[in-house]
Amino acid sequence: MAQGANAIAKQNSVPKESLIGKMKPHAELIAASISGVLIAAGWILSKGDSQTTSVIAFILAYVIGGFAKAREGVKATIEEKELNVEMLMILAAIGSAIIGYWTEGAILIFIFAMSGALETYTMNKSQKEISSLMELQPEEALRITNGIETKVHVSELKVGDLILIKPGERVPSDGKITKGQTTIDQAAITGESIPVSKEAMDDVFAGTVNLTGSLTVEITKPTNETLFQKIIQLVQNAQSEKSPSQLFIERFEGRYVKAVLLIVLLMMFVPHFLLGWSWTETFYRAMILLVVASPCALVASIMPATLSAISNGAKHGILFKGGVHLENLSHLKVIAFDKTGTLTKGKPEVTDVIVADGMDREEILLKAASIESHSNHPLANSIVKYAKEVLGRELLDPDGIEDVSGWGVKARFEDEDWKIGKADFVGRPAAEAFSDGTAVKLASSGKTIVFIERNGQLAGLIALKDVVREETKQAIDLLKSKGIYTVMLTGDSQNTAKAIAAESHVDAYVAECLPETKVEEIKRLKEKYGQVAMVGDGINDAPALATANVGIAMGEGSDVALETADVVLMKNDLPKIAEAINLSRRMNRIVKQNIVFSIIVIMALIASNFLQFIDLPYGVIGHEGSTILVILNSLRLLK
Repeated sequence: MAQGANAIAKQNSVPKESLIGKMKPHAELIAASISGVLIAAGWILSKGDSQTTSVIAFILAYVIGGFAKAREGVKATIEEKELNVEMLMILAAIGSAIIGYWTEGAILIFIFAMSGALETYTMNKSQKEISSLMELQPEEALRITNGIETKVHVSELKVGDLILIKPGERVPSDGKITKGQTTIDQAAITGESIPVSKEAMDDVFAGTVNLTGSLTVEITKPTNETLFQKIIQLVQNAQSEKSPSQLFIERFEGRYVKAVLLIVLLMMFVPHFLLGWSWTETFYRAMILLVVASPCALVASIMPATLSAISNGAKHGILFKGGVHLENLSHLKVIAFDKTGTLTKGKPEVTDVIVADGMDREEILLKAASIESHSNHPLANSIVKYAKEVLGRELLDPDGIEDVSGWGVKARFEDEDWKIGKADFVGRPAAEAFSDGTAVKLASSGKTIVFIERNGQLAGLIALKDVVREETKQAIDLLKSKGIYTVMLTGDSQNTAKAIAAESHVDAYVAECLPETKVEEIKRLKEKYGQVAMVGDGINDAPALATANVGIAMGEGSDVALETADVVLMKNDLPKIAEAINLSRRMNRIVKQNIVFSIIVIMALIASNFLQFIDLPYGVIGHEGSTILVILNSLRLLK
């Protein structure tokens, strides 16, 4: 019985620990919310005869809501030997309590605590993409030593080791193929929509997927120096860089606090000796100054406007991960786009079916699709899908199928021998001369060509292309009309990049980009133009998304891209980028209005206090009233 009771106790303890673990990242938000409830309770109680209970409620609101910020402020002051806004807010709230204005002081604590909680939550969310990336790194590899296969951890691999990679497995480390032929899906690294054929002496990259044949690969780089690890490192480095706005705020913060506290300190003594004020009047005026000079209205100038704009964007399928990213959108000079899955649909589609003179187009397409239905290659799947839609009939079953790795497929229908694959597989001279060089023209326009041979004679070809999205031209033209320069960064060849760039209406393009190349291009654009955004959807885009001033991800993209990006377009709707920029410009205008208005009010209240024109109740009304007006102005962004 005792053992059973202990087992039950352990089982019951798990959910509690799990709940606490889930609540921990939101501790500041929970504390701020509780503080808000206590403030409301204290205010209601203060209207009756429960003054003592009211004060207790306010004290609890101070402690619960202000603890995290007070600890943060004290810790930062000790470590950096520099005063900060957290300390000023705490002192302003205490000053309000000293002169009997508990509600005002508690509200100051609540507003600052809530903004801090939202900031912490955003920072925690931004760290998830590293763990998402790491999930794609294989943990084990099959090492070959003297003909014996041994499963080892990838960290044990050394340069020169031979490993076996089977179909369907991810490549564990960068290397060079020594034996075998296959098709590799390199989307994770280069972003290419169409898998590429690999054979002996070709390079393979960690994180890519071996689709067809078995490979023997010689390791050429230590595990910690692979291209995949570089992606992770680039993301980490880019995230650790602070924005210019953040650096400016950090420099300004200490000076602001010092100035206010110095003036308050002088206010507590100088008027008594210089102007003959009584000690009571001097302290009273100093406390008014501490209240009206607190940055409550300045804080409210930005946060409500930002939250309103973020809510507006969410309603229209645009998710912002923080106010700084929303703010930066209005300053953009250049937007760089990934090609695959961003400007294009990300999946190859059949665009042309051409057959030799005298041959039946439907028969050629039917038998080609019937053969390709036995392959899981993306091109084969596209051909099968197209044939079923066009022909509207069941496919045939070949008498025999032989997969020639890296080249194509052989098949037999009754007394006919068929070949489907690359130009070299069916004979390059015949392929290039077919239909007056049609294949060459199609290839130059960025299309992938699959050739069909029947009984040794070239019967036809099928051209496929990663098709540009319907809304791409509209989106690019809209951005260009706003004076924004557009660039396409892609891992595809020069021919494909040139064709897609022309069709998409982008101003420029850079082809054959690896992840590190995209990062270098983003840095180059930042040096030349200033504020740059990157739009992408793949794992390979993550470093560039993190390096850009604003990273924008397509909603149907990889988890890593979604986590790394600052802005997410939920419906892959490119024209939403222009809407996001318009929203950003509206928000920045309203923020400027709020800041100018709040500073004018604060300066007017400070001047009135020096001239003894204003008492504490009116100072509080003016200060809190300006905050309310600023918030109401910000709420216009909800429309």
